[in-house]
Amino acid sequence: MAEILTVLTTTGSQEEAQTLAAGAIERRVAACAQISGPVTSVYRWEGTVQTDAEWQVLFKTSGQRYEALETYLREAHSYDVPEIVATDVVRGSADYLRWVAEETRPAQPS
Repeated sequence: MAEILTVLTTTGSQEEAQTLAAGAIERRVAACAQISGPVTSVYRWEGTVQTDAEWQVLFKTSGQRYEALETYLREAHSYDVPEIVATDVVRGSADYLRWVAEETRPAQPS
């Protein structure tokens, strides 16, 4: 079975979250993306503690497509330093994991 990952990012608006999700699916760098929010994020940025509402996007992808997903997120994201955190899926439904692997295969030229 292919290596499967969940990849988390956050963004400052629901609209951007939806754009990032749709773009990843269209490019086949993720099989699925779930948007949650708003969540409250507390962090230090440029020496100051910040508190902001953000939306989380959780992508499901194959290990083979992680680099392409990260590249897409870095290019498309509005943040200077976007959160991009990948976690291995250590167990899951074989049918679901197979679907993720199939959906993230690069499209074959016609």
